[in-house]
Order: sequence, then structure tokens, then C-alpha cells
Amino acid sequence: DCERCQCHGEDKRTAILYTLLSQNLTHGRGGRSPAHQHCLCHQRRTVCLRTPHVTCQAASNVLVKTISFMKNLPSFHLLPREDQLLLLDSCWVPLFLLGLVQEMVTFEVMETPAPSMLKKILLDGQSERQEPERTQPTLAAVQRLQCCLNTFWSLDLSPKEYAYLKGAILFNPDVPGLRASLYIESLQREAQRALQEVLQPLHPEDQGRFARILLIASTLKSIPPALITDLFFRPVIGNADIVELIAEMLYEITGRQLAP
Repeated sequence: DCERCQCHGEDKRTAILYTLLSQNLTHGRGGRSPAHQHCLCHQRRTVCLRTPHVTCQAASNVLVKTISFMKNLPSFHLLPREDQLLLLDSCWVPLFLLGLVQEMVTFEVMETPAPSMLKKILLDGQSERQEPERTQPTLAAVQRLQCCLNTFWSLDLSPKEYAYLKGAILFNPDVPGLRASLYIESLQREAQRALQEVLQPLHPEDQGRFARILLIASTLKSIPPALITDLFFRPVIGNADIVELIAEMLYEITGRQLAP
């Protein structure tokens, strides 16, 4: 695809035209650096949800259940409030993704149309001054996400396995700045031990299942929070901070609900 892009094509006249138009746009935006310019092939690879209303509602329901999971853990509420917020910021994405797997939430994406070059020139950057430019997920990033989810579905976890794995993910003693890291480490070991014990009667012939589950769970931490926010929640919350909203829901500060 990149080879057919106007900015890298063999048609020199087209490439020259693209360069001139890009310079026009750059000057109109106050001299944005080349690092912030996007070639057309990259723009064509940005995607959005095919059915945002349905998928965002399902994602919001999963997020509410994720927060309820944390609310119902007495050991979590025994932690200092600062530690709770640090763990929340660090683990909400992998816990949410695990919830998507457990609830069997599937979704499809479609390519977002590239903005018209002529429209950009005519507007001369007016739309950018009116509201912040929102980022769009790339197809490659979404495919990596779906690959992680598919790998988890292949494990076919039981409800107890999900519960103890969520505990092992939530109580992460490696998060920087924790005051009660030793206590959190003991909670993680307890959750991992409970997960291992529940595996023995369920899968006595599969001795490597415990290590495989933890290994696959570690891949969830590689998914950027920005991708999850932009894909599932930006259409709902706009430019609001997703972590602040989750904290409000956890502590019921405002009683705000996520709803498309």
C-alpha cells in the first residue's frame, strides 16, 4: 500500500503536487514538524468501529463490571487510597480486556476515510483551532489487540480462573510509587496460588496451563491505554480523561455513568 501512496509513488508529478500541498498545510497549521505529518497511506490505515453504538455500549458494560470487581474486593479497599489509584491507573486496561474476553465481546472495524486534501487547504486549519484533533486507531494496532483476545479465547477459561487471574493482574507490586508493595505482593501470590489450585482438578493433564495463562495475560499489558480509549470510549466521553472517570465511578464521587 505504501508503494501506491502518492507521497511515495513513482509518478513524480503527483509526488511534487503532494509535496506542495503538504507544505501549504504545514504553513497553515503554524509550521508543524514533519514528524506530525501523515502520508496518505497511513491515513488510509486508520480505523474506527463499524457499529460504534453497539460496541461502545458493550464496552461500557464490561467497564462497569470491571469496576464492580474492584469494589467487591475488601483487600483492595484496605490499601492506601494512593495505592488504589496507582493500581487502577496501571491495571484498568488488562482487566477491561479480560472482561471483553469473558463476556465474549466481539467487534469489527472499518477504515476511516482520509480527510480531503482540498478541504484541509480551504479550511486552512480552522477545524483544528475549533477543537483538538482526535487520534484514530490504526488497523495494525487493532489487529494486535484482536490477536491477544483470540489467544485468550482459545484458553477457554472457567469463571474461577477469570476471577483469580483478575486478582493476580490487579495486585501488581511492580507499579512504581506503591506504599504497601509488600502487602500487594502477598495478595498477588495468594491470587496466583488460588489460580494454580483451581487448575489442578479442572485440567489435571495440562501441567503447563498455569504458566501459559500467566504468559498470555502478560501480553494484555502491552496494549496501549490510548488505543483502548480511542477505540471504545472516545466516541462516548469525548476529550474527558478516562482514568478520572473510572476513579469517579469506583468511588462514586459523582455517580456518573458511561452511556453512548
